Amino acid sequence: MNHNKYISIIHIIAGLLLYWSAISRAELNIQITGGVEGSIPIAVVPFGWEGNSPNPPFDMAAVIRTDLERSGKFNVLAPDQYPSNPSSPKQIKFPAWQASGQENLVIGQLQETFPNRFDTAFYLYDVFSQKRLIGYRIPSNKDDLRRATHQISDMVYEQLTGEKGVFTTHIAYVTVNLDNNKRPYYKLQIADADGYGARSIVSSRQPIMSPSWSPDGKTVAYVSFEKRKSEIFIQDIWTGKRTRIASFSGINGAPAWSPDGKQLALTLSKDGNPDIYMYTLATNQLRQIVKHYAVDTEPAWSPDGQTIAFTSDRGGSPQIYSVSASGGKVRRITFEGSYNASPDFSPDGKLLAIVHRQSGRFHIATLSLADKQLNLLSKGGQDESPTFAPNSSMILYARAAGTQLAAVSVDGRVHQQLTVPAKAVREPAWSTK
Repeated sequence: MNHNKYISIIHIIAGLLLYWSAISRAELNIQITGGVEGSIPIAVVPFGWEGNSPNPPFDMAAVIRTDLERSGKFNVLAPDQYPSNPSSPKQIKFPAWQASGQENLVIGQLQETFPNRFDTAFYLYDVFSQKRLIGYRIPSNKDDLRRATHQISDMVYEQLTGEKGVFTTHIAYVTVNLDNNKRPYYKLQIADADGYGARSIVSSRQPIMSPSWSPDGKTVAYVSFEKRKSEIFIQDIWTGKRTRIASFSGINGAPAWSPDGKQLALTLSKDGNPDIYMYTLATNQLRQIVKHYAVDTEPAWSPDGQTIAFTSDRGGSPQIYSVSASGGKVRRITFEGSYNASPDFSPDGKLLAIVHRQSGRFHIATLSLADKQLNLLSKGGQDESPTFAPNSSMILYARAAGTQLAAVSVDGRVHQQLTVPAKAVREPAWSTK
């Protein structure tokens, strides 16, 4: 949504029909613009290689270094400062690494066992105690080797921070191409969490919006205007098989998966005003849970599946409300400021990410569900579409009126710029798998 132009939810929905002019290419480029004081010193040296070719398929250590660095919680030693390059435990000279000031060391060995089959052995050491914290071997084929590398990053991250990593997860987002006649061509893209391997799962001459991941990470729900009207689909990301869920008259929008993957919360206006409905996939049954003369949209599930948060202008301006997933009494959640929209629950259930307007600028903010404290995270402007990382540590969002993606830590200290070579990239969604 363009917040400066569409400051009511009614205008937001009308704005869904606007075209985005852009040129989109494949990969994201991530630039870290902030970090955490007291971040953990670590070195990840090049992995040893045994195979039929002179060089490994890619530099696994470089991927791990990048993963850990972009989390903002690690101070990753530059390769030109390594005192040595051990690839097995017996090669480690701990006094040299202690002198370099490193607290942790990751080493590894990649071996090609059969054509396109690999074993990766890696170790994490506490440099000063010389204690091995992790020792693990991961078998994989060539296609899964990069995922195996992200698994190593996740294990190192969890061992040293105490929280699960998200490096094996995926993101979805919408971009636009221009054809030779300057007509827009929309794509729903999915990629690894580091932006690698971006691919299109659906393309259209008409807008695509509101991607939402199923809990198992295998299916995406989204809104398509390919028949020049809004329709909601769910699509398998690997087979491409898709099913139309809603194609009623009026608005069909904002699909959101339940945590158990059995239901979708939707915004439909088939009976008049846009309201929140529940769609059960097993029975194809539709049930209205919110009914009001105002506009109710952007449903979001609580992690326990008991509550739906949504945006409504029933109080005169867009604010966040909640209702039981089975329907019932609606209560207002946000009170600070005249504009709060686009709720997303943190997976740990402690926070809501929202879009909050302050002094005419639209910021990404979090609202503590325990004490209702509001915390502005982004510098603001035209920031939109916040989506939490599965470990609740980061929030991915679109900024600059949908021209860029960005991420920010929940404490606001780590900022990342995710550059897609396109003039429009919007609607990010972070998977749990």
